[in-house]
Amino acid sequence: MIYNDFQELKLSGLGMGTMRLPVLDGNDNNIDVDAAKEMIDYCMKSGINYYDTAYGYHGGNSEFVVGKLLKDYDRSSFYLASKFPGYDLSNMSKVEEIFEEQLKKCQVDYFDFYLFHNICEMNIDEYLNPEYGIFDYLMEQKQNGRIKHLGFSAHGDIGCITRFLKAYGTYMEFGQLELNYFDYRFQDAKGKARLLDKWNIPLWVMEPVRGGQLAKLSPEATAKLKQARPDEDIPAWAFRFLQSIPGVTVTLSGMSNMEQLKANISTYDENKPLDEAEMQLILSIADEMIRKTTVPCTGCHYCVSKCPEGLDIPFLLKQYNEAMVSGAGEFIAPMALSSIAKDKQPECCINCHSCEKVCPQTIKIPEELKNFAAKLGR
Repeated sequence: MIYNDFQELKLSGLGMGTMRLPVLDGNDNNIDVDAAKEMIDYCMKSGINYYDTAYGYHGGNSEFVVGKLLKDYDRSSFYLASKFPGYDLSNMSKVEEIFEEQLKKCQVDYFDFYLFHNICEMNIDEYLNPEYGIFDYLMEQKQNGRIKHLGFSAHGDIGCITRFLKAYGTYMEFGQLELNYFDYRFQDAKGKARLLDKWNIPLWVMEPVRGGQLAKLSPEATAKLKQARPDEDIPAWAFRFLQSIPGVTVTLSGMSNMEQLKANISTYDENKPLDEAEMQLILSIADEMIRKTTVPCTGCHYCVSKCPEGLDIPFLLKQYNEAMVSGAGEFIAPMALSSIAKDKQPECCINCHSCEKVCPQTIKIPEELKNFAAKLGR
């Protein structure tokens, strides 16, 4: 197992994410505890020492199961991370209640790592609102030794993350981002990683294979990668990409079965970063995937000046592209849309086609906004 330095610690390069544990009868709330135990035991045997859970994973049951299974091991042999669930705005006034509950669920006296969960456009104002006292309470727990290291995770854009860092960045010891070769350009994960580097904040990675989307590619893409590295499995390319990005300390993978776990652990037996040609190859494959899936909006904003409803069309199309790429279960686009007014949503297009007449990419904008609204069930 590869280990990376973080302050005085050595953390396994591969961390066990527990959002996608094996379940029974297809019920996400019903974790297969026996199968999860087998996986945790294999993790510990293989050198993984970082375990990531959260208040809402598996309907609130992930913390219970992870706490129960790690109880079999000496507390000094693993590092446990959980998060304050600010993705649900109703939780904002309950930081103390929720934190105490999490410690009990996980059967620990402290968290090695604790995060502001999912900084995004939907909740940034609430996270920064001192009336909720979230930052003050978590800093107090850090001073009391009940949080060893405080950080954050984010799905928001660079502007949103920048607002958070301007408020609390001095106190953040690590930042967790969705980073993979698809989102490197698509979500500007490259820019977000550079932002953390500018703040001297170590980088944790989530969604390295984008929820499994990068574990199986088209036959054409697969052939190109096999030609470049005949002995490398397709999912391993996603991890080799991350081994090539400076500042990545822990890469979390939400592995659902022993096959995935063993394959990923094997990948992390050694560092094999991509060379320049391989990096260009993998990014070109991502570009082709994006081109086939998304609307080719360049964000020129010509359309905005012609819209009688004042819709931010480039923003809406960006969220539409995110929804198109992510498919069922997509949550980033709805979260982003929740940050804008009800009369500026995609269904508010009046189908006048004024925007379409000035679009350099000849996008059928009203049609695409109608499709987006339908995908949202509106």
